[in-house]
Amino acid sequence: MLLFLASLVALSSGVLSLDKLNMCMDAKHHKVAPGPEGALYSQCAPWRDNACCTANTSEEAHEDNSYLYNFNWNHCGAMSQKCKKHFIQDTCFYECSPHLGPWIQPVDQSWRKERILNVPLCKEDCEKWWEDCKDDFTCMTNWHKGWDWTSGTNKCPTGSKCRKWTEVYATPKSMCEQIWSNSYLYTTLTKDSGRCMQLWFDGPNPNTKVAEYYLNTAHRDHSFSLTALLFLTVTYFFVQMY
Repeated sequence: MLLFLASLVALSSGVLSLDKLNMCMDAKHHKVAPGPEGALYSQCAPWRDNACCTANTSEEAHEDNSYLYNFNWNHCGAMSQKCKKHFIQDTCFYECSPHLGPWIQPVDQSWRKERILNVPLCKEDCEKWWEDCKDDFTCMTNWHKGWDWTSGTNKCPTGSKCRKWTEVYATPKSMCEQIWSNSYLYTTLTKDSGRCMQLWFDGPNPNTKVAEYYLNTAHRDHSFSLTALLFLTVTYFFVQMY
């Protein structure tokens, strides 16, 4: 038993899957594994060196009522272009990012088997998103559920009404955390911290190092738990002997 537990501790530093640093979700449009996609379209282009989305998916991410999810951004009148660009970027991030492993969770839904939960967003990205959408309108707080889909695309459900963005989401935090069922976590961390995920970036993907940081943190916590278990077991063993 002692040998077994010691082996667990020794292996734990490497077993918390390094694959999580470079993986794709098991979801509707994701590739099985990430890889280069040189033809990614427009706002999805930053992921072209290593992506979980295809070129077709990246192009559809820019379309209103695209085949990806038949989701209508214009459910309360035409969404402003400055607001819509953030939802396009959000879609690119969700579909294309290969570095969401630390936040991927299993889910029992007809259109996906995995989702992201509490991905820490950088302060600048979340606040700029809210700022650019604050004059727009919506009828729903959580855009993942509650819509009327009888027409094949989302419409405001009976009894709801279109309200100004700031009435639905009083702060950037409320928007980022509520709009996609806590997929995102609002943080006060800035892009130069290396501790938050960036929706917007140029050049090499900065989220690689962020995911590595959070995965290493999980490694340390896991290793500490196993070490504590080993210590308690050894203590118990010697107490029983003597």
